[in-house]
Amino acid sequence: MPKRHGFTFDAAELRDMAEQVVGRAQRAGASGCDCEVSEAYGLTVTVRKGKPDTIEHNRDRSIGVTVYLGERPKVRRGHASTSDLSRAALEQTVDAALAIARHTAEDDCAGLPEPELLAKTPKDLDLFHPWALSTEEAIELAKRCEDAAFATAPVIRNSEGATVSTQQSQFVLANSLGFAGGFPGSRHYLSCAVIAEHRGLMQRDDWYSSSRVSGKLAEPRALGRYAAQRAASRLGGRKIATCQAPVLFEAPAAIGLLGHFVSAVNGGNLYRKTSFLLDSLGKEVFAPELSLEERPFEPQGPASTPFDDEGVATRERMVVRSGVLEGYFLGSYAARKLGMQTTGNAGGHHNLVLRWKSRERAPDFAGMLRRMGRGLLVTELLGHGINLVTGDYSRGAAGYWVEGGEIRFPVEEITIAGNLREMFKGIVAVGGDVLVRSGRESGSILIENMTIAGD
Repeated sequence: MPKRHGFTFDAAELRDMAEQVVGRAQRAGASGCDCEVSEAYGLTVTVRKGKPDTIEHNRDRSIGVTVYLGERPKVRRGHASTSDLSRAALEQTVDAALAIARHTAEDDCAGLPEPELLAKTPKDLDLFHPWALSTEEAIELAKRCEDAAFATAPVIRNSEGATVSTQQSQFVLANSLGFAGGFPGSRHYLSCAVIAEHRGLMQRDDWYSSSRVSGKLAEPRALGRYAAQRAASRLGGRKIATCQAPVLFEAPAAIGLLGHFVSAVNGGNLYRKTSFLLDSLGKEVFAPELSLEERPFEPQGPASTPFDDEGVATRERMVVRSGVLEGYFLGSYAARKLGMQTTGNAGGHHNLVLRWKSRERAPDFAGMLRRMGRGLLVTELLGHGINLVTGDYSRGAAGYWVEGGEIRFPVEEITIAGNLREMFKGIVAVGGDVLVRSGRESGSILIENMTIAGD
């Protein structure tokens, strides 16, 4: 990558470092080795109450080395890393990884992935869009965002700040099987969090926008106004009586709910037997109208990649089709533990898209409220009351009570409870109000029935 973009090294130099490390490990007797070398730089600015609160310039670099001694089923593994990319430091890091490997226990599942699964000709997914943003420009953008929030309503009395961040990175991954690949990427971010106050009572809310392309971020004033509207609308929150009712998870909360499913079918939790979805392949895990697709090749996607953290080629696939689970999320180690093959998910998932498979067009947010009719709209979840082994789910929540398909009043100090297995199967609609966050895409999710604990 040309140095004019702000990187210290170009791609060829990173690749040369990675291959030096792999070569030294092999000469020292390693049966296998992989190495990732990376660097990143960026700027993050937060403005609070019209003044710069924090200004952070970051420049990071690192190299991680994993070596293997022996052949399966008797493999020892060692790992070491450093932020010093000098030749001497690289050699010392290899030596440290080898020393660790000699003292670890043998593991019959450790080792590099199968050579035939490695990516051959990685695709360019258009992931690098650097933002030449000066500190002064970042401060001005953040001020514009926060000023709009304060101007939205007189009840907006305080702020946790508006933040603008731009980050650029690049990496090269190489291993002793002959694989070497990498690419640059960018991630930009704008957020605002404000506090509304009325008669001594306060409520906080926020919103953010992120993209690999700065031009696709939300307009700062619009984002600030929306964050303020969310905070102001929460004033006057009430408690409600304990009841059973439908629950509509707003899109950000729905994406979090989808994250629990990903954890439940993650290889690490499966082979450790710490998931309520053990042995679920080929079984119904969602409502029949639901499908979940993995799309690693989306141009400019937040979790797009042509290969995973091991160099294994990624692929588009249906994880859930018409409610039935068709695949787990596996890297090579977890796959071997389960007697299966890697799915190209070492390091995580790649652009998950939840879809409602229905002849009807997915309703917008207002349509989802009408479909629920009466129940609870959840906009914020608190705490971590999730038992992944049993699927039991209990979390503090805040949101709004809905009657006649319309929001009637804000609700606070409640708990929603259920079991994730039943909740997933009890999804009766997914909205067209689609949001993309954390590499997951979903609209609001309506669950037929949950316990709402209040007064």
